Amino acid sequence: MKLLKKFLLLLLIVVAIIFYFNYPKLNILAGYSAKNTASSVFVANRTLEFTDSTDNNFSPINLTSDKINSEEKSATGSVYGLLTRKAVYRDGLGCVLVSDDFDPSKSSLVPNRSQPDIGTPYPYGNAPQKDTLFANINYNTLNTAVSSMFSDVNKTRAVLVIYKDQIIAEKYDTGFTKDSKILGWSMTKSITGTLFGIMQCQGKLNVFDKAPISEWQNDARKNITIHNLLQMNSGLEWDEDYNTISDVSKMLFLEKDMTKSQIDKPLVGKPNQTWNYSSGTTNLLSGILRQQFDSHQEYLDFWYKALIDKIGMNSMVLEADMSGNYVGSSYAWATPRDWAKFGLLYLHNGNWDGKHLFDKDWVDYATTPTPTSDGWYGAQIWLNAGSRYPDVPKNMLSFNGYQGQNVFVLPEQDMVIVRMGLTKNADINVFLKTVISAIKH
Repeated sequence: MKLLKKFLLLLLIVVAIIFYFNYPKLNILAGYSAKNTASSVFVANRTLEFTDSTDNNFSPINLTSDKINSEEKSATGSVYGLLTRKAVYRDGLGCVLVSDDFDPSKSSLVPNRSQPDIGTPYPYGNAPQKDTLFANINYNTLNTAVSSMFSDVNKTRAVLVIYKDQIIAEKYDTGFTKDSKILGWSMTKSITGTLFGIMQCQGKLNVFDKAPISEWQNDARKNITIHNLLQMNSGLEWDEDYNTISDVSKMLFLEKDMTKSQIDKPLVGKPNQTWNYSSGTTNLLSGILRQQFDSHQEYLDFWYKALIDKIGMNSMVLEADMSGNYVGSSYAWATPRDWAKFGLLYLHNGNWDGKHLFDKDWVDYATTPTPTSDGWYGAQIWLNAGSRYPDVPKNMLSFNGYQGQNVFVLPEQDMVIVRMGLTKNADINVFLKTVISAIKH
């Protein structure tokens, strides 16, 4: 009996040690699962079963178990019952991971939204488009290229091809339609960056000014400009690794205020000489945007009033952290058709059906390659100047997100291509090359 007690005590100690050293990892796993489940169910209107079988079925997230509380609109994620995290839905703000001191009875400010235009044909409204057949398009080649993305390897959820403002190809995976909201992940960064372009063109800020961060004013970081932040070229330390306990995973799944995660990081390089992709930088930019307004309500409204609703991306939901900041690095949900509208805005140099949001000077600025990025990156926008896709025009720009979310803008072809996926395995270069080849000029 004494031997059994000693064994059980030893086992308990071993379990406690394992739990202690793995607690941060379990915390992030449960947090990812709870947040992703809540958003999938309450923002994108999917079922728990569908979410678990498609979005949360990869290692190590599939170690978690998820539950939904429909009455309070919340989700919990648990890792073997050892640790449980909770995410809640807030109308107008999407879903957020909450801490034990979260008060569900406390109301939050929410953005004011405009009503969708259901009378104007797509893309400038949300009514059915006026279909046009183009004599210079090889539709067999086009449709073959689109269909190729929906293999077991490529795992694509939606593809949309727009040519001369007309949808010429559109395909969805089982369980998805033109009305399905899909998370853009880091495509959200391009939304955040564009808001700086709008404010720049309105004369409300200058991106070449020093970043207004009080914590940096007594050291070398005081020389970092908003421009450096937009280009991910501040020289600040940041670890963007989604497969480990890194700066980005701790920010997204542990922090209450995600705008502060980058602030405390030291310089490990020099501004304008050290490109380093950082979601913390984009959320810092979201915080800088918030400083430009006299009230929190104005900040919440601006993203929709100045950009999202103005171009009819009415399906989009920007999710906010517990401190009320939009998670500008990662959390925007919208239909593929609405993501395509964002691409069209850049294709048309900031002009939206006669409405001027920003000018070509901003497009030129945002698509100027960042020093030391090998021609891959501009101001919160990905570029092909470095021939990342060798068979695609070098002036292509794109908004890219985790697991294969893409909006490709091809000025020479007058084309926008959207691909929403669950993997980066797809050969995007061949796909784009084939779609382009279907258009005879």
